[in-house]
Amino acid sequence: MSLQDKLGQLVMVGFDGTTPSREVKRLIATTRVGGVILFRRNIDDPPQVWALTRALQRLAPKAPLFIAVDQEGGRVSRLPPPFTQFPPAAVLGKRNSFDLTYGVGEAMGREMAAVGINMDMAPVLDVNTNAANPVIGDRAFGDSPIVVEEHGLAMIVGLQDRRVIACAKHFPGHGATSADSHLELPEVAVSLRQLERIHLRPFEHAIANRLAAVMTAHVRYPALDPAAPATLSKKTLTGLLRRAMGFEGIVITDDLEMKAISSRYDPPAAALKAFLAGADILLFCRDTEAARQAIEALTEAVRRGRLSEARIDLSLERILRTKERFLLGLKPPSRAALHNVIGCEAHLGLVQRILSS
Repeated sequence: MSLQDKLGQLVMVGFDGTTPSREVKRLIATTRVGGVILFRRNIDDPPQVWALTRALQRLAPKAPLFIAVDQEGGRVSRLPPPFTQFPPAAVLGKRNSFDLTYGVGEAMGREMAAVGINMDMAPVLDVNTNAANPVIGDRAFGDSPIVVEEHGLAMIVGLQDRRVIACAKHFPGHGATSADSHLELPEVAVSLRQLERIHLRPFEHAIANRLAAVMTAHVRYPALDPAAPATLSKKTLTGLLRRAMGFEGIVITDDLEMKAISSRYDPPAAALKAFLAGADILLFCRDTEAARQAIEALTEAVRRGRLSEARIDLSLERILRTKERFLLGLKPPSRAALHNVIGCEAHLGLVQRILSS
C-alpha cells in the first residue's frame, strides 16, 4: 500500500446530498479515504440509503469503507421513520433493564446493517454529572458511572453482535461540561481522582469487553493536560487511553470542524496535532476540501521528518484489523431486508415495552 493510500485510510468525511457527491467521489478515488459519515442531509428513506451505501462501497474496491452514522436514539437519531425511533439513553438508564438496552442496540444494529451502515457513533458513555449540561443531557444513560458503564456495555454488545462497530463517546468524558464544544472549547476543572472514579469508569469497562472504537472529546481537562483538549492531547490519548487503559481499538476524533477546534487551528494543523496525539481517524463531517488538506498536511509531515511511516502503520493496522473483524466477508444487504427489518413489528414492540413500563 502506498503512503498516499495509507494516509487516506486515516480520514473519514461527510458530504452533501443523497447520492455520492462529485467531491466525495474524487476524494475516495484519489486519496483512498477510509470512511464516510452520513447525516440527515444524506438520508431520504431506506431504499435510498441502501442504494447510497452500495454506491459508496463500489468506489472503494480495495478496502471496504467505514460507513458511519450518529444513531443514539432520542434527539440524536439520523435515521427517520420508517426506521424505528428509539428512546434516548436516559430512558433506558431509568428502566434499568440490561435486556432492553441490549435489545435496542441489537435492533439498531439490524436496521443499520440492512441499509449498509456498519459503524454507529454510539453509545454515549458520558456520565451526566452536570444537570445544566447543554450538549449531553438525556443522551447519557444517567449521572451514575455504574448505570452508564452497565448500560453502555449492553448497547455496545447489541450493536457489535450485529457486526455494527460501536464507537463510544466522548473520551475522557463530556458529562461535566457547561459549554457546547460545537460552539466553544469547554474546560472541566475536576481532579484526577474524580475523573478516575466517575468519568473514566464506563470507558474502562467497555475497553475490557472488546469495544471497537472510541471518539475523543473536544474538552480540556487540566488534571490531564492543562494545555490541550483531549482530541489534541498526547497525554490523554497516548498516555492515558493507550498506555494506562490498554485500549487497542480505533481512536476517532470528534468532528475537527467544530468551533472548539476550528476556532484555534486550521484543518491541516488540527489534523496533524490530533494524529500526533494518538488519534487513528480524523473526522471532517462536511468539508471534503478540509479532509484533502489534512491528508496533504500528513504527507508533508512525513516528508519533513515530523511524522514517521511507522506511526502511520500503527494506526493503519488498527483500522484494517477492525475492518477485517467486522467487514471482511460481509455480504451486501439485500433489498428484502428493507421491508423485513426496518420498522418491523418486533422493534416497534420493543419500543412500546420500554415506554409503557
